[in-house]
Amino acid sequence: MIITDNHMHLYNNLRLKALRQFKEVGGTHVFLVSLLCHHYNVFPKRGEDFKEVFDRHIKLVKDANEIVRAFAVLSIHPAEITVLGDKVGYEKAAEIMKDALDLAGKYVAEGKAVAIKSGRPHYKVNKHVWNLSNDVLFHAFEVAKDVGCAVQLHTESFTIDGMKEIANIAKKAGVKLEKVVKHFSPPKIREFEEIGMFPSVIAGNENVLNAAKQGNRFMVETDYIDDKKRPGAVLGPKTVPRKIKELLKHGFDEDLIHKICCENVEKVYGIEIV
Repeated sequence: MIITDNHMHLYNNLRLKALRQFKEVGGTHVFLVSLLCHHYNVFPKRGEDFKEVFDRHIKLVKDANEIVRAFAVLSIHPAEITVLGDKVGYEKAAEIMKDALDLAGKYVAEGKAVAIKSGRPHYKVNKHVWNLSNDVLFHAFEVAKDVGCAVQLHTESFTIDGMKEIANIAKKAGVKLEKVVKHFSPPKIREFEEIGMFPSVIAGNENVLNAAKQGNRFMVETDYIDDKKRPGAVLGPKTVPRKIKELLKHGFDEDLIHKICCENVEKVYGIEIV
C-alpha cells in the first residue's frame, strides 16, 4: 500500500531518522521541501545564491531515497520577502526571489526536482510588501507554466476569497489550477474542487477522516519541520501513515487510499511513483 506525505522538511533534529520512523509505520513516499535560506546559513544577495540551498537539499533527497521514495520540492519561501527585505530592501528581495524561482525552474527542467514552492506571507505585512509578494507569486506561476510543474503554496489561512484571488493570479499566469497545491490545507475538499486548486490536507486531529467523507480529491501532509527547538512540530513523521490507516477502520477501502496517495500525486506532479 502506497502512503505519501506530501510536505515534509528535514532540518537539524532527526534528519533521515524521521524517514525511518515514517517507513516503520507504513510510509512509502515523501515530498521533501527545502527551508528558508537562513536554515542553511545562506544569506543571498542574488538569486544565484540559492544554488547552495538547492544543491544541499537535492543531496539530502538523494540520501532519503535510500530509505523511502523521496522527491525534491525547491522552496522560495514567501517569508523571504521580509527576512531578506529587512536587510536589502523589499524591492531587491522580490527581485532575488524571482531570480531564485527561475533557478528552481531550471532544476525542475533538468529533472532534479519535481515542484517549486512559493506563496505569500501568512502574517500581517504592509500593502507594499503584500503587492510585491503577489508579484513574486505570479512569477512563480509563470515559471511553473514554462517547465510544466506543480507549485506548492504557503499562504495565509484558508478563506474562500483568498483562495479565489490566488486562483485568479494563477489563471493570469496560465498555469493549470490542478497543479496549484495549497500546502497546510484544512479539509475543505468541496471548496477546493470548486475553486480548482488542489488541497494538501494537514493530517492533524480528524482532518483526514473529514476530508475523506467529502471526497477523494486531496493529498495529505505533516509539514514536519524537524527543528530541535520544536521537536514534533508541526506533526511528527509517523502521523500520515497512522491517519491514512485509520481510514480503513472507518470503513474506507484501499482504493480511496490509492487515489489520495498515488493517483492524485501522479496527476498533480506529472510523475510516476510506482
